[in-house]
Amino acid sequence: MSDPQKPSQKPSVNRGVKHLVERLIACQAELRVACSKGAAGETVIDAGAGVRGSLEAGRLLGEICLGGLGRVTLGASETLARWPWSLTVTTSQPVIACLGSQYAGWQLTSGEGKGAYFSMGSGPARALAGKEEIFRDIAYADVSDAAVLVLETGAAPPEELVRRIARDCDVAPEALTILYAPTQSLAGTVQIVARIVEVALHKAHALKFDMSRILEGAGTAPLPPPHPDFVTAMGRTNDAVIYGGRVQLHVSGPADDARELARMLPSSNAADFGQPFGDIFRAYKGDFYKIDPMLFSPAEVSVVAVDSGETFRGGAVEPTLIDACFG
Repeated sequence: MSDPQKPSQKPSVNRGVKHLVERLIACQAELRVACSKGAAGETVIDAGAGVRGSLEAGRLLGEICLGGLGRVTLGASETLARWPWSLTVTTSQPVIACLGSQYAGWQLTSGEGKGAYFSMGSGPARALAGKEEIFRDIAYADVSDAAVLVLETGAAPPEELVRRIARDCDVAPEALTILYAPTQSLAGTVQIVARIVEVALHKAHALKFDMSRILEGAGTAPLPPPHPDFVTAMGRTNDAVIYGGRVQLHVSGPADDARELARMLPSSNAADFGQPFGDIFRAYKGDFYKIDPMLFSPAEVSVVAVDSGETFRGGAVEPTLIDACFG
């Protein structure tokens, strides 16, 4: 039997999102997004900064962030009575989709002082640039003549940075597509909450769990109302995951490892658990690095040990906290 982990058999996240990008461009009027060409020749898609954007644009952004290896759906949920709409993510390639593409791990900066530009890059282009240590940990690199980058920001990057991104990805600027939406927007809200499985994978990686043993990932979280204030909007999207998110992972190997993963994954293990994220952020005066990193994880987790058939659970959804967080 062939080895499914051989690099030659791993999917391309950049090639895998071509049809999703094409759909956004083709449907830009009904999705309320704006597509244009940048100064370096790159394709730029504004999904919520200078335009209103839409929930569907955010859903597509979420699937693009996942490298085309996951599905993002919106639907009704009975878990939280006051917030009946939720977002669900499923992927059969959770490590590549979440850590090899979706994770916002590429720091992008240009200029200094008041005119400086900063954003964290996520999406398929990361796997071409390979700037982060995590790619060595998961043994993944993409090969593609086109690159797709997603930014959680209110402005497109300047030409100098665009050309640098293209060089790092080893593609022509004309072959680079940059999509962006601020946290406060409809699309931004959806694409951030669509990281529900990714936060579980990232925490599992931090806990030193063997990533090659994570076979399937599924997660759901309530859809929070957007807010024009950045900190409030950021707080609500984080709270949706931290206090309302539910994730199930299928893993191989010893059942005891699955049991321990289920115990350690939930956000309730973090020192800062129990307050709305916006309040935590303000208490630390906007310094992310002072927040317990273990907080960034789902509220409730189930881990299925496929070799034994056992399921282990940890954490719980917190409806009262969600009500306080969402307003």
